[in-house]
Amino acid sequence: MMDRSHAASVDPASAPSPQDTRADAKGLQEALHEQMFANDEPGHAVDAQAAPDTQRRWPRLRRGAKIAIGLAIIAIFGWLPLRAMWENSSVEAVLNSRLVTLRSPIGGRVAAAQRLTDQARLDAGTVVLRVVNSRSDRTRLDDLRRQKSRLENERPSLATKLAAAQAAQKDLARQAAQFRDGRVLQLEARIAEIQTSIEAAVARREEAGAAVERASSLAKSGNVSSVELTRLTRELSVSQQTELGARKRLDAAKVELAAARNGSFLGDSYNDRPSSVQREEEMRQRAGDLEADLARTDTEIAWLANEIKVEEIRFADLSEANITTPVAGRVWEMMTSPGEDVQAGQPLLKVLDCSGAVITANVTESVYNRLQLGDLATFEPNDGGELISGTVVNLTGAAGAPANLAINPDALSKEPYRVTVALRDAAARACTVGRTGRVVFARHETAP
Repeated sequence: MMDRSHAASVDPASAPSPQDTRADAKGLQEALHEQMFANDEPGHAVDAQAAPDTQRRWPRLRRGAKIAIGLAIIAIFGWLPLRAMWENSSVEAVLNSRLVTLRSPIGGRVAAAQRLTDQARLDAGTVVLRVVNSRSDRTRLDDLRRQKSRLENERPSLATKLAAAQAAQKDLARQAAQFRDGRVLQLEARIAEIQTSIEAAVARREEAGAAVERASSLAKSGNVSSVELTRLTRELSVSQQTELGARKRLDAAKVELAAARNGSFLGDSYNDRPSSVQREEEMRQRAGDLEADLARTDTEIAWLANEIKVEEIRFADLSEANITTPVAGRVWEMMTSPGEDVQAGQPLLKVLDCSGAVITANVTESVYNRLQLGDLATFEPNDGGELISGTVVNLTGAAGAPANLAINPDALSKEPYRVTVALRDAAARACTVGRTGRVVFARHETAP
């Protein structure tokens, strides 16, 4: 009320007219425009007549830019779901790799073979740890060494006995040979003597025969008595028997000579062989036994030496073991430390198998039902890295995934259907486990 009364009290003649108001507004706009472009360069000065047109175009341009930006945002965020609907792609995907668990083959104390750090790269066959067992059993190794030492100590004695027996056997063989040669000479001389006796007996027989013939002729004429004829006849018979006996002795001597030349000796006062020959045969038999014992000892020593080598290898395996990496990779998890006592079969560390890198992904049910083993797949990293090609090698679906992977596929929880893709690019096997991204699957008909 107070304001209305005040307004009513104002003189109408003193109020500003509409033309004055528009003129003042226009002047204010021109003053504002001059102040805005006062610092511009002379070449960029804007004409006062163009200022209203510029002021009218500026809101339009800003409005058009906003509309363009909005349309671009709508296109981008609308295209991504649309592309996901058109493509066979995963919901989540991560670069993964299989783990190799190294266990202790023996019980003992862990010692570091080299300095290892987390995520250390390892080549295949690298010794990473050593397990030392200072209390391993070496009873059998010591027994084998004692047996070998005993046989090696007995061998020189057997060799000496064998050498002595062989020397004695040679000496007795020499004596037997001398006896045989002497016996042969003796028999040859006896044969010559008997042959001489035979010749003498033949001469006496011939002489006695001639005397008997002569006495027989004279006895017919009565010049020789019958007694003389009988005596001469008896001498002829004796000479004949003497010759026959000499010839028999010659035959016996020849038999003895032939036996002596063959190594057998015939006689009445001794057996078939002399004592030197018998002793030589006994010594030869003893030397053969000693030689057999020496050969058996050498065989046992060689066998024990081989057994000792085998036992030394077994004892070395039980007393110390080198833990080597079977594949090229890097340390994923250290489960022990130097100085710790471990048992046989206890896990020591886990190595990431870089040669077995895979991609684990989960997909929707509709995508899963369209996939088959052998389908091509492409991994698109979220960090914008190079695309990685692969092949579908396992479709586990909602079943439990393999447990020997570095990242358990159960960690991908947005969808329950899981797929495993094996990498085809060697460059992708750089153990970059954990990189996330998206897997795009090719249509089955394009799969090789």
